Amino acid sequence: MSDTIHRAAAAGYAASAEAYDRGRPSYPLEAVAWLARTLRIHSGSTVAELGAGTGKFTSQLVPLRARVVAIEPVEAMRARLATAVPTATPLAGTAEALPLGDASVDAAIAAQAFHWFDHDAALAELARVLRPGGRLGLAWNVRDRSIDWSRRLTEIVDRVAGDAPRHATAPWRAAFERTHRFSPVDDASFPNPMTVSPEQLLDRVASISFVAAADPSARESVLDEVRELLASHPDLAGRERILFPYRTDVYAWERRG
Repeated sequence: MSDTIHRAAAAGYAASAEAYDRGRPSYPLEAVAWLARTLRIHSGSTVAELGAGTGKFTSQLVPLRARVVAIEPVEAMRARLATAVPTATPLAGTAEALPLGDASVDAAIAAQAFHWFDHDAALAELARVLRPGGRLGLAWNVRDRSIDWSRRLTEIVDRVAGDAPRHATAPWRAAFERTHRFSPVDDASFPNPMTVSPEQLLDRVASISFVAAADPSARESVLDEVRELLASHPDLAGRERILFPYRTDVYAWERRG
C-alpha cells in the first residue's frame, strides 16, 4: 500500500469494508446519467475509476457497457469490489501513481474519493492517462446538514475527524484553479435521499474512515452517542425506517491539449 494514502483511509477503510457496503448510499440514476453524458461515455469507452472502494459507483457503470478499470489501493475494499462487479478490472494503485499507460483512457471518474488525493499530483497523472479531449468526473454524496438530527450527527463524528481530508473542507477546488491541464465543463446537483434502518445508520457512521481508524474507546464513544441520538431525538426515536437526507454533487472537466 502506497505511503501516499492517508492513515485514516488506509486503516479505516481496511477495517470497515463490510460496514461501508451496508451503510453507504449509492448514486441516483440521474447523476450517473449526467456523468455518462457529460463525460461522453458510451459502449466501447475505457473508463478509469479512481478510489473505487467496494464498487458502489463501479456497479452503476456496468449498464453503460464501457470497459471499467477500477483502481483501489486498499486490499479489503478491492477484494469486495472484485466480487461485487466481476465485469470491472480491479487494479491496485493510487491516483498519484496510476497503473495505466499514457493516453489510454477516454474518461476518468472519482466518486467520494478525490478529497483524499494529493490533488496536484493526481491531476498530473490524470492528464497523462486521459486521451486528448478526455474528461474527468467527480461525484460526492453529501449529507444535508440543515436538518437538526443530521447536523447533530455530524457534530458527533467530527470530534474524531483529526486531520482527515473531507469534501467540505479539503482544498480540492484550488487544484483545478492552479492547473493548466484541465478546463471546467459543467456541474450539477441531484437529490439522493436514502431510507435506512437504525442499524444501517450505525453502519454508515462506522464506515466513516476516521471513525473506523479511531482507537477503540473513541470509536465506541462515537457509536454510543449515535445510539443515544437514535433513541432520544423526536425525529428518530422508535422508527424502523429513517429518511437520511443526501444530495449528490457532480462535476466535469476536460483535459486540455
